[in-house]
Amino acid sequence: MHTLATALTLVALIAAPVSAAGQPERKAAVKLGASGLQLPRFVSLKSNRVNVRKGPSTEHAVAWVFSRAGLPVEVMAEVENWRQIRDSEGSEGWVFHALLSGRRTALVMPWVDTRETITLYDDPSASARTVARLEPGVLGSVHECGGEWCSFTAGGITGWIEQQRLWGVYRDEKMK
Repeated sequence: MHTLATALTLVALIAAPVSAAGQPERKAAVKLGASGLQLPRFVSLKSNRVNVRKGPSTEHAVAWVFSRAGLPVEVMAEVENWRQIRDSEGSEGWVFHALLSGRRTALVMPWVDTRETITLYDDPSASARTVARLEPGVLGSVHECGGEWCSFTAGGITGWIEQQRLWGVYRDEKMK
């Protein structure tokens, strides 16, 4: 069993660097948590009310509360049934594992403060037909990523978006 100090040291060693655009980049070496799953990794919130605590137990104070199911978070460390998570703003805290889902979701460029829109295409190519224009902060489901493009659904519309424009998948990550 890890102590909190050991867990925090582990977090410092495995924290994923962030690209200039704000998108996390996964280190090359694969690390496994106590669950046997890769660290770091993205998951999503299962519930509309998720308490984020200052440490890995109910005896630690609630730091803040998420109030939207489906938001992507990055699991940075694991201590027994608790997961240390990081949100799109860089805030970190601890969540009980049952409040997290393996369903992949992402936010469209949450690091942008302007009203810039991002194109959702009907094929994974910038020359493909536009199916929608998405504002920064839009939440959607990620179906697959090929390293440069991801199949993404937001507001009932499915298309392809440049992978680097999402927070909830790693740069160059491939998933089906």
